[in-house]
Amino acid sequence: MAEVQAEKVAAAEPALRPEIAFGDRPRLVEGVRAYGLIVAMWLRSTLAYRASFVMTTLGNFAATALDFVAIMLMFTHVDALGGYALPEVALLYGASATAFGLSDLVMGSMDRLGRRVRDGTFDTLLVRPVPVLAQVAADRFALRRLGRITQGLLVLGYALVTLDIAWTPLKVLVLPLMVLSGAAIFGAVFVAGAAFQFFAQDAAEVQSSFTYGGTTLLQYPPSIFAKDLVRGVTFVVPLAFVSWLPALYVLGRDYPLGLPEWVAFMPPLVAGLCWVLAGLAWRAGLRAYRSTGS
Repeated sequence: MAEVQAEKVAAAEPALRPEIAFGDRPRLVEGVRAYGLIVAMWLRSTLAYRASFVMTTLGNFAATALDFVAIMLMFTHVDALGGYALPEVALLYGASATAFGLSDLVMGSMDRLGRRVRDGTFDTLLVRPVPVLAQVAADRFALRRLGRITQGLLVLGYALVTLDIAWTPLKVLVLPLMVLSGAAIFGAVFVAGAAFQFFAQDAAEVQSSFTYGGTTLLQYPPSIFAKDLVRGVTFVVPLAFVSWLPALYVLGRDYPLGLPEWVAFMPPLVAGLCWVLAGLAWRAGLRAYRSTGS
């Protein structure tokens, strides 16, 4: 009900005017500005019902917290999981959950694209003088997703306080790079998954298997998975660069595939490459789109 009410408030907002969205600025700047305007509209609609916002945010926090509660219960029966103690698993969990939470907050609406293509409402985005990607990403911006980010940060903080890590300047540098680059990698996966929905309109669950499924995978040590799976998320869909590779460097542990230590500093480069490929996929999908005619 609260989401329906928020949509009504958002619908009452004035549409983006051409003179606001366009000008002589580069298209990237236009997209970022349009994204900010749309997000601001949804924030106003969300905060119009503050009690509902607080309850949904707390609900989001509680629902995601149950994932780590399950891991804690697991450790009441075992001392280690794949050779990793609870604080070490907490570091993996907190890093991946925080990175995914940031990406989900910014790009989480991309999985709605298939629905828009099916019901014909995607056509309305094409006629607006605003970059389509910015419109899709900002559509129904959900501030309640802050609950997931908060939960991830709390688990990450617990891990950093509990672990006895021999800190060096490089390890300190890896931590923020790991979270921010991980969020960028997940964001690229969101965009690539949305592009795939231009061709397979019922593919939202396929996209979720790499986003929501990917963050669940990264919350556990790589040592408990088959090496073929670890190779797949390292060299095919590079989710290992979200948390596994940099986090194992911080922990001083070897990576199961025997990769050198310096790969822990590659997440920013991998994120950039992922966004280039995701951008190409998005452009290909957009060119292949055929209007419903409605």
